[in-house]
Amino acid sequence: MTQLLLGEFTDQRRFVEAVRRARDAPCRVVEAYTPYPLEELSVAHSHRASRIRPVMFAGGVLTAALAYGLEYYSAVINYPYNSGGRPLDAWPTFMLVPFATGILVAAVCGFATFLFEAGMPYLSNPLFASGGFGGASQDRFMLAIECPQDNDDRSAAAEMLAGFGAISVREVQS
Repeated sequence: MTQLLLGEFTDQRRFVEAVRRARDAPCRVVEAYTPYPLEELSVAHSHRASRIRPVMFAGGVLTAALAYGLEYYSAVINYPYNSGGRPLDAWPTFMLVPFATGILVAAVCGFATFLFEAGMPYLSNPLFASGGFGGASQDRFMLAIECPQDNDDRSAAAEMLAGFGAISVREVQS
């Protein structure tokens, strides 16, 4: 269980500025919830790069190589069959299966990586049950920061959120 401080904002500019300033503060910004996408927020809230593309590339290339290797092994080594004088290793005819399976596995790897990075399947979040959180889908901006363990630091973090312009600050267990 992690203690979070949830700051509620009504003004978009104050919210983005609070994210910027909270990032520089000793507390860790866990998540920002907004009713609509904010471009300034992606700049203010530094996200780490997604691993979806490298995982998709590696999954696709490795699967295509494996599929080609299996076709080569079965046609050239395991069961060499001379049909019409064609070479046993006719690579152009072997390309369809590695291409199709490579794309399929790359898509599956990308979807699985997305679910892993998003923390899904996450059926319930204690933040959603906290009072007033429904406003984050309508007209409120919510900023969740990790709550310090010390009571003095916790109250200082709550005062910091209030100083940034939060209309309310709640403590939530996540």
